[in-house]
Amino acid sequence: MDLKNAKVLVTGGSSGLGLEIAKLLISKGAQVAICGRNKELLNKTAQEIGAMAVLADVSKEAQVISMVKQVIDGFGFINVLINNAGFGKFGLLQDVSVEDFENVIATNVIGSMLCAREVSKHFISHQYGNIINISSTAGKSGFAGGTVYSASKFAVQSMTECWRAELRKYNIRVMLVNPSEVQTNFYTNSGGEERPFNDSKLQASEIAHTICAMLEMNDRGFITEATVFATNPKG
Repeated sequence: MDLKNAKVLVTGGSSGLGLEIAKLLISKGAQVAICGRNKELLNKTAQEIGAMAVLADVSKEAQVISMVKQVIDGFGFINVLINNAGFGKFGLLQDVSVEDFENVIATNVIGSMLCAREVSKHFISHQYGNIINISSTAGKSGFAGGTVYSASKFAVQSMTECWRAELRKYNIRVMLVNPSEVQTNFYTNSGGEERPFNDSKLQASEIAHTICAMLEMNDRGFITEATVFATNPKG
């Protein structure tokens, strides 16, 4: 697609990976709406990058329905959803709490489903659309301490495959991106200690570039899945 014709909703777009995705899309001529739960940060970010701000918690069904309607009303239509909102909790099995598990699933899995469900109705009516789900290499392989987060990302991969099977006949491309560790505030937001910047590891700009490249492919084809690793990470 020509990104100058893209009207995009990026969930979790007020910081980190979502912010970089929104910025790059806007620089290429797309109209972009971002959502987030922190009103002050969301409005500040939207104003700085020239995006539409929609306050919403993707784990809340009523808020997702309202958000999608607001974006469609604001842009006239939308043709791209970037399902980026998500967070992690990490710890050994014996320390996993039901509360942490339920909260992560509510945002990473149910939130992604709700956004895709509402947007897909619009896409089907227009016989066109693009959904990109942001998963993780944690959705390809489990690891010690990853019970909660990895489970949520395996679920995102499974849902992606189901939606792709359902929606291809409507000219809707459903794609998956699996970043390895990206240097954002994700780890500290998940309760981890702050890490020093490491130039050899992935930055959000690499993932934003991947997403734009996937969208820019001619609509007759699509990249079903892209996994992005740092070439030679140190430390």
